Amino acid sequence: MKKSEILFLKQEEVIAAGLLDMKQAIEVAEYTFKLLGEGKIIQPNKIFLGIPDNENWESYGMSMPAYIGGENPVIGFKWAAESVYNSTQPDMPYGLDMVLLSDPKTMYPKAIMDGTIITAMRTSATAGVCAKYTARKDSKVAALIGAGVIGRTMIMAMMEAVPSLEEIRIVDLDLAKAEAMAKEFEGKYHVVPYSDAKAACDGADLVVTETTSRKEFIPKDWLKKNATIIQMEAHSYEKDVICSADHIFLDSWDQMIHLPGHVFQIMHDDGMISRDQIMHVHDLATGTAKGRENDDEFVFCGSYGMGCLDLTIADKLYHNALEMGLGTKLVQWDNPLWI
Repeated sequence: MKKSEILFLKQEEVIAAGLLDMKQAIEVAEYTFKLLGEGKIIQPNKIFLGIPDNENWESYGMSMPAYIGGENPVIGFKWAAESVYNSTQPDMPYGLDMVLLSDPKTMYPKAIMDGTIITAMRTSATAGVCAKYTARKDSKVAALIGAGVIGRTMIMAMMEAVPSLEEIRIVDLDLAKAEAMAKEFEGKYHVVPYSDAKAACDGADLVVTETTSRKEFIPKDWLKKNATIIQMEAHSYEKDVICSADHIFLDSWDQMIHLPGHVFQIMHDDGMISRDQIMHVHDLATGTAKGRENDDEFVFCGSYGMGCLDLTIADKLYHNALEMGLGTKLVQWDNPLWI
């Protein structure tokens, strides 16, 4: 009988397998969106469990299952978790994620790995795909709001996806965090720290939000009339900003209107927006949608994260790890009971 052999990869091994290669991450993300557009991915909505409740959570766990078809099928899920308490501690990550991959034929689990940095990379890679298709080709200045973990990977993604950029403004209410992040990229990219989001948005061709905000805080008059704006969380741009966009691209309309408290769920329930007003990022990847059509358009892109992207990036890293001899092999049983 075939044993259920599982490769366990700790965070350092996932990184050694190539996780921090942003070019690779964007390529895998774009390919995943293409599969999604071709109907080769099955992905239920996320299951969100907030503690003490979904509206006022202090911590949460979220299950993100998906099946990926195509040439290398895989099934699995990401367990995404966050804790407000952790953010008050100097040595604890705010987010703690794990990814489990299984063989879709036998359903044997084949890999378990840290997914925390996978989340950061795939989040920014998604924004990179959006920017590739919707940022003006002459974009020079990007404002990135939030200097947390994803702020770091967002710098990498925007410079990879929009090579015309000459200046990245990294914004955080804690200026010291923004300054420290700018220093990390010194000599590689021109990153300028800001604590004032309004000042950073002034004249920016591309504005990307990656915050933990629970309310909208960016009004339309902060933004350039032909900017591309990208929202990677549930709240950042005021509702009239979204409604005024010439094009709206989302990673998943169904998921966003399903998640309690998400700005699109609120707008949908209030009759402010409907399905026929949006297109999907997968429409860009398949060529169904053009993206930005001229330099005068104001374009909105939104993502709240999809498990299929975590799985495709994780599967790529799993195969890299096998070739490199990384990880620890585990077995689920020696002789299964009651088969």
